[in-house]
Amino acid sequence: MSDTSNQALSQPEGLGKRLRQLAVGALFALVLLIPKILDVRRNPRSWMVLRIFLGVAGAALAVLPLGLGTGFVPAIVGLAMFISAILLPPAKPDANADDKAHELGALVVVNGGRFQPGSAPSAAVQLYVGAESVWALDRRFQPLLEIPVSEITTACTEQSEESWRLRMTWASHTAEFSYRGIFAEHLARVAETTIRGVMRPALPVFPQRRAAGA
Repeated sequence: MSDTSNQALSQPEGLGKRLRQLAVGALFALVLLIPKILDVRRNPRSWMVLRIFLGVAGAALAVLPLGLGTGFVPAIVGLAMFISAILLPPAKPDANADDKAHELGALVVVNGGRFQPGSAPSAAVQLYVGAESVWALDRRFQPLLEIPVSEITTACTEQSEESWRLRMTWASHTAEFSYRGIFAEHLARVAETTIRGVMRPALPVFPQRRAAGA
């Protein structure tokens, strides 16, 4: 009778030990896979599959040991995995700022504040400043505006009641980029200086000389 009871007690203990080993091994493997996980985040579908796997595996590790009464270490690890699956941020876009700058041939990327294209809602943008063009791209790297550098006539900052603005004029068009917050003036002036650095200086106008004897 005692042998049977000892075997019954040893089975949950052995299962608990294996679960603990599995949890520790999974956590160690997760640390080693962090660089690859960051790459997976660029693919929305693969990132979603990973989040679902973490949620299901975490829930299993959290519930199974508690039901068997075999310790709390796997349950804690499982709970951490489940919470991580919920709190993980959405997938990154396929491109990043450096890749996009290289694609566009931009020399510098600066904060563009918020820009409102026409009647559409305003959006946070980055200004990709190149030798030939200045692009305003939103957070998804979608171009909202492209300005030929050769046609830019003015780029200046001005302060309004609640914000700073960068105003750019080219050809017969004008665009305004609004900055708010503690660093609004700094960000606006950095963008202004960067754009002025690629603008073509205006050609000097020399007075015409009168012909001799005129």
